[in-house]
Amino acid sequence: MTRLTPSPQPSPSRGEGASLAVDWRRPSAFPARWMGPALWAGLGAFVLWNAVSLQVDPARVSRGLARAWIVFGRAFPPDFERWELLVEGVVESLQMATLSTALGVLIGIPIAVMAARNFAPLPVYAAGRGIISLGRTFHEIIVAILFVKAVGFGPFAGMLTLTWGSIGFFGKLLAEQIENIDRGQVEAIRATGAGRGAVLLFGVLPQVLPRIIGLTIYQWDVHLRQSTIIGIVGAGGIGTTLYNSFARYDYDFSLAILLVIVAIVLLGEVVSAVARKRIQ
Repeated sequence: MTRLTPSPQPSPSRGEGASLAVDWRRPSAFPARWMGPALWAGLGAFVLWNAVSLQVDPARVSRGLARAWIVFGRAFPPDFERWELLVEGVVESLQMATLSTALGVLIGIPIAVMAARNFAPLPVYAAGRGIISLGRTFHEIIVAILFVKAVGFGPFAGMLTLTWGSIGFFGKLLAEQIENIDRGQVEAIRATGAGRGAVLLFGVLPQVLPRIIGLTIYQWDVHLRQSTIIGIVGAGGIGTTLYNSFARYDYDFSLAILLVIVAIVLLGEVVSAVARKRIQ
């Protein structure tokens, strides 16, 4: 039986290879070369339009800097003679931060369980996520204005504002932590015939307890800072004292309040850092 072998194909000649090299075309580059300069030109035009729309005027900036130096000159040295007002504002801020953190954690824990997909049915999960999204939608200044209009001026409105913000922040982070826990421990407790409450208490809580403590400390630190801001709209705390001092042009007293606020924030940083280190 005769074995058939394929005949060797003739190799292309130099002319054919040259023609192949000529026929091969490099794909066009994307984006085109003109798109980069066009993009930068469009960005520059957009920035220029913003500057014109916002009336950015170098002369106004120069006048503003001159006035700022006048204000700074009147602010030195800081005036601590009205220390009673400082102490009152600081105490209000501490009370607002502490109480709002406690209420936010107590309300945020069940909402976090509702917003955990691995434990809540779909309607409950949707409700929990809706509450968290609503709590994180608006800035604390907007919420503070609403509560001031609802319950009046003072630290009570500030406490409600910080509590509302804490629910969204604390609930979201804790819900994500619950969704990432070890399912083996939960299933082992369920195998004993335990109900949903016992599963949460003995299967979920021990795994997320360090996270709860860490979030609580961090939330208190954040509330301590926010309490100095929402007071500007009349929600109590040291921020209200600061706003009133600016309204009376008491810049030396305003500087004293600012220094006290800086000290409060630094104290909160130290306390939260030490507490987190002990937890870890």
